[in-house]
Amino acid sequence: MNRLQSTRKARSAKKLSVVLTIFLLSTLAQAEISTKKQVATWRKQIKQALFIPDPLPKLRTESYSTFNPTPEVTAERISYLTEYGVRVPAIVYHPTAGSKIKLPAMVLVNGHGADKSSWYSYYTAILYAGLGAVVLTYDPIGAGESNDDRKAGAGEHDTKILDPPTMPARMGGRMITDIMQGVSYLSQRHDVDPHRIAVLGFSMGSFTSVLAGAVDPRIHALLLTGGGDIDGPDGYWDRSAIMCQGGPYRALAFLGARAEVLYTLNAQRGDTFIINGTDDTVVDIPHHEQDFFDALRIRVLELNGSDTGVFTTYFDPGASHRPNWMTLTAADWLNRNLHFPNWPTQAPPPTEPMRLWADRVGYTLRASSAREDRDAGLQILTANVPLLTQDQLSILSPTVWQQRKAEFVYSTWVTRALADARSKPSTIPPPPNPKPVSLAEVDRVRSIYDSG
Repeated sequence: MNRLQSTRKARSAKKLSVVLTIFLLSTLAQAEISTKKQVATWRKQIKQALFIPDPLPKLRTESYSTFNPTPEVTAERISYLTEYGVRVPAIVYHPTAGSKIKLPAMVLVNGHGADKSSWYSYYTAILYAGLGAVVLTYDPIGAGESNDDRKAGAGEHDTKILDPPTMPARMGGRMITDIMQGVSYLSQRHDVDPHRIAVLGFSMGSFTSVLAGAVDPRIHALLLTGGGDIDGPDGYWDRSAIMCQGGPYRALAFLGARAEVLYTLNAQRGDTFIINGTDDTVVDIPHHEQDFFDALRIRVLELNGSDTGVFTTYFDPGASHRPNWMTLTAADWLNRNLHFPNWPTQAPPPTEPMRLWADRVGYTLRASSAREDRDAGLQILTANVPLLTQDQLSILSPTVWQQRKAEFVYSTWVTRALADARSKPSTIPPPPNPKPVSLAEVDRVRSIYDSG
């Protein structure tokens, strides 16, 4: 081969390389666009299936008063709008001294029957506010000041409403909307870094939080405890008798591999950490232990295309159903994701059994909570948290609340949601062009990611 032929061959190879490079870059760009479109489609379909308002309602926040549970922490009594013009009563905790820098923030989503006056809710809030976070607690629908009788520890929303059949899905959507509105409120505060907002869910709250995380990319970190073990057809969550769990989860059956899709959507927005007790029979962890989560994680890795954002787990040996938000394991993970300004750097913060705090402040444990494998034996970060009452943690006095109760309570939401549901077809409408995702589809979507 002469020099001219060699030169022409080299130029031809170079041109081919350029063409292939352009083709590859174009293909990768198309794959990325396709993936983003699929994520956006799933999120839109989930919102439609659960009747989550899109766009979200304007907050129209009202501020009422403040108090200091400790000298270092200030608590603000506020409310904001959720769907159908109903207000959510909330307490926001933040450092009293203020800050020159933007602070991390979190929304606490309580378990079944709990509200902003539950011990673990205000303990967690005061603890992390002391570490330099802004923390929002609120009354879920039917509890506390959202209860028609202003009852704490109530499960008013458990009343089954099956006609029209969309009501269970709507109930789940209302709970998710409340979380998202909490994120909206924190995002617009002048002292909050909107890129460091976490959602913490316990038990029933873990279920609604994982769905909120799937549709709301503003959530930077998600901590689930006493749950997160979402499973397949006819599993624990499909069979849940609680209207806000079984109904909403079944409404998402069009996704096919629901758990895989939901956790992939969560991975697309940020990290998730799941803590459970090995003996937690409340959410069926004995049948959803490490092997269950390991297998689920592998399938999510395949669908997500990498381990970025894919959930990790921790199991507490011998523990039952516990609100692990304030354990060292949870706090350390939150600090690595949120970077608390007041996190101790010399040594880990001290811990103690929850029962010692309860004895010290005079908190009376119920029979189930007094068990060593439940609240009493929970190793919590030691903090200067006083005993607080429902009245202290109410946003309005009983008299003013009575005058305005229609703006807050469960029955108002039911009346308006029923009217909306009855004005539409009586069967749950499928999302437009739903595309079920089989486990075989996981491999197909993975190939798109692998091409990058």
